[in-house]
Amino acid sequence: MVNPNLLNMDEDFLYHINIKVDKDTNDIKKQFGDIKFVCLGGTKSRMAALAEHLREVLQIDQNKELIDLGESGHRYAVYKVGPVLCCSHGIGMASMSVLLHELIKLVKYAECIDPVFMRIGTCGGLGVPPGTVVVTKDAYNGYLRNEHQIAVLGENIVRPAYFDSSVNSKIIKCHESTDNFELVIGNTLGTDCFYEGQGRLDGALCNYTLQDKMSFLKKCYELGIKNIEMEATMFSSLALATGIKAADICVTILNRLNGDQVIVTMAEKVEFEKRPFIVVGRYIKQNLQSN
Repeated sequence: MVNPNLLNMDEDFLYHINIKVDKDTNDIKKQFGDIKFVCLGGTKSRMAALAEHLREVLQIDQNKELIDLGESGHRYAVYKVGPVLCCSHGIGMASMSVLLHELIKLVKYAECIDPVFMRIGTCGGLGVPPGTVVVTKDAYNGYLRNEHQIAVLGENIVRPAYFDSSVNSKIIKCHESTDNFELVIGNTLGTDCFYEGQGRLDGALCNYTLQDKMSFLKKCYELGIKNIEMEATMFSSLALATGIKAADICVTILNRLNGDQVIVTMAEKVEFEKRPFIVVGRYIKQNLQSN
């Protein structure tokens, strides 16, 4: 364990997913020891859809009821499909951080072997058309720095923020020429705010001009940033600090250089959200077949 305090605890209650770990029993290992992949996404419905997709791809438990293991915690959804956990994390770094800490502890307690964590979601694109799938290389914070900052005991702690290159390269190879969408690797801006933090003009408060916004987005573009969301810096930095391999695979639903409002139809949005599922499903299947 990265946290030495955990070694002195006989029990650990993963409160927000309502899972109790008793180190005197082998129950947690029996239930979760086979986990090889942890997939994370914002909403319960998206993770339920991913779980159903993976059931079909992996030919696992297709006739069984899909059960939310985290339902009694009343915060996050957790679905298990064979060696894969599909979990909702809410919106933003604060919400995802709570879940991520508990899931990382869960796989450590269960003695899972080298699990890969992947975030699958939606985002705003930057210079790429809506529907493009972006695999994150480096994550930048709202100050346009390739790092994550967090206040710990009144001090500003700065950690590096990038994703595992070996995982990224394997995911990129899962894109096929017959796919009706583009997949690119690029940097990601992870912000603390959906409106001001992302330079939107349509929030409840805005103290900058269109010219200011476009200047900011140009700086982002020059840094190789291809998409904007609200989790990447925390996700990558926490994974790095705890020795977890991770990847961030998101589909763009608008090009921020052309405006702030999401104008794709609901049908288009639903179809776009399935695109990362396709790539991630292939990646998981190929890795399971090679082991």
